[in-house]
Amino acid sequence: MNADGSPCRGCGSDRLTTVLDLGAVPAADYFPSAHAAIGVEEDAHPLRMDMCEACGLAQLADDDTRTEEPRGVEPQALRDQAADAIARVAQAGLLRGTTVREFGSPHGGTWLPLLAERGFRTSAEPADIVLDCFGIMHEPDQAAAVKDRAAATAPDGLLLIQYHSLATIVSAGQWNALRHGHFAYYSLAALGRLLKSAGMSVATAWEFDLYGGTVLVGAVHGAVEPDRAVQAVLAAEAEHTDVAALRGLQHTTDQHAEMLRAWLEATTACGQRVYAYGAASRAVALFSLAGLHRGLVAAVADASPAKHGRRMPGTDIPIISPAELVSARPDSVLLTLRDLLPEVRAEFPELEGRWVLDDPAGPSEGW
Repeated sequence: MNADGSPCRGCGSDRLTTVLDLGAVPAADYFPSAHAAIGVEEDAHPLRMDMCEACGLAQLADDDTRTEEPRGVEPQALRDQAADAIARVAQAGLLRGTTVREFGSPHGGTWLPLLAERGFRTSAEPADIVLDCFGIMHEPDQAAAVKDRAAATAPDGLLLIQYHSLATIVSAGQWNALRHGHFAYYSLAALGRLLKSAGMSVATAWEFDLYGGTVLVGAVHGAVEPDRAVQAVLAAEAEHTDVAALRGLQHTTDQHAEMLRAWLEATTACGQRVYAYGAASRAVALFSLAGLHRGLVAAVADASPAKHGRRMPGTDIPIISPAELVSARPDSVLLTLRDLLPEVRAEFPELEGRWVLDDPAGPSEGW
């Protein structure tokens, strides 16, 4: 059972094993006013990943948070990847039909304009193309969510689901992909089982470098033989998606928090001023576990105006605008999301050489 006594979110089994436990941390999507006092309740939300031994679905054990994240700004890397994905699906000859339906992500972003340029129109009826880019992970009931998407796909239609690869999360030590509001973490094998239970099959797949490794699957109704691309992904992910491999994330978590704290203490002890960029939900648990405060990170800049004037939950670190960051002339800027690097380097040439990439193996300086 999950922490709240519920069965597997995908198959209903009670054979669940804890693979990563972060203890009690702030809610990932709650950014209080910068002037609000830090309450003990901010660090009171359990965060744990379980894995189902029956279907292989890695999942959020429980979520007692009830807050809404201020709307973020979609990174250029996501927009570029969306265009690349649609181009590759079209090149494969799979963009057939005239209608499209999208199950969006609460983080924003949409592929609909890209399909409109190719003559597709949105439809509330079963559509020829159904899109889900990082949306389905936000559904507590994974079995029902997959069935909804299957029902939205026309009999001869194509369902496209993009997800952050569990194999990447494990192999790259991306433990902070675990967050409140993200209820599932997919291997292709586990997603394939979910789709099969809804009467669909994974026909093909495409891999992208986004977030270190994401997968876009193309699923169709009925039983079909997967192509070589699917077989290649399944083979590559096998060693990184079993219980033993996932349990290795616990050591990575502890090491990451300790190394970041040590680097910040050493850097600030030398009189250098460190800021950060990216008030991302995945940075919340890291800041909490590392015990960060304004004496170590002066502020976090973020492109979203909705987050300005707030603070990182569980800390006194304020969230500021990018303009304020540049004006502060920091000695170092910790980048919490490495996919933003090309974008921020181009937008803020004044900070060249001051970017420090957050990494589980230790901060990488001098970008």
